[in-house]
This record gives sequence, C-alpha cells and structure tokens, in this order.
Amino acid sequence: MKNDLPAYRKIHGISQDGLAAKLGVSRQTIISIEKGRYNPSLPLALQIARLFNTYVENIFFLDE
Repeated sequence: MKNDLPAYRKIHGISQDGLAAKLGVSRQTIISIEKGRYNPSLPLALQIARLFNTYVENIFFLDE
C-alpha cells in the first residue's frame, strides 16, 4: 500500500514527532508508514484521516 501521508503532514505543518504525539504512536511508526514498510491498522488509518479531515482513501491507496 502506498500513501500520501508526508504531503498531508507538510500541508498541515505537522512534523513526524507532532503527528506521532497526536496519534499516540512512536515517531518510528510514522516513519515506517510513510516509507511503506508498515501498513497502519484500520483504526489508526481512520484516526489519521480524521486528523487531516479527509477520507482514508485520500491518504492510503493500493499500488497497482
């Protein structure tokens, strides 16, 4: 799965540390998600989308 999480973070001016703190995860988790090494759980993906006031599909998508 691919994602546009770095772009959403930059648009909203949130650092990896800041996003991790808001979501209650480690900075390493955010890094791993952004690099595609880790797919977030559905609840975490929903939390991320809600934080950026968008749909999950706008941030996370299947690579085809």
